[in-house]
Amino acid sequence: MSTTQSDRLRGLLEPLVAAKGLDLEDIEMSKAGKRRMLRIIVDSDEGVELDACAELSREVSDKLDESDVMGEDEYVLEVSSPGADRPLTEHRHYVRAIDRLVKFQLAEGGELVARILDVDDEGMDLEVPGVKGRKATARRIAFTDIARARVEIEFNRKDKKEEEA
Repeated sequence: MSTTQSDRLRGLLEPLVAAKGLDLEDIEMSKAGKRRMLRIIVDSDEGVELDACAELSREVSDKLDESDVMGEDEYVLEVSSPGADRPLTEHRHYVRAIDRLVKFQLAEGGELVARILDVDDEGMDLEVPGVKGRKATARRIAFTDIARARVEIEFNRKDKKEEEA
């Protein structure tokens, strides 16, 4: 997708998405056979429910039909929330990942897997899980020290409420 088309789409859709209390995370255009696929990724601090995606999809479709930003060729529209393992790239992504386990690729090289405890403007406080029965350790990391970060999906973690019971 050209930068001009991407900018036009963002300018057209961002106010519509914001009016729903959501953040426009990404706009992706790809080929799907003879058609094009337009994927709109939205999120919020509380997450995004399926009904909200469906309602937004109808409104986005109407808005796109009113404009010429997509041209005359057919396209398929998909409005969804980001996947559980999507990259963390914005400050708000790290805030939303508080209490989650994250795999960090460090700018200096190497990687770190740790749980985010708190986030501020400069970086975050982490809890690095202990290995082989050792206690977890605290660590501070600055945003400038992070090359990439992605939430790790945990299948066997107990809920805090379960642990306290």
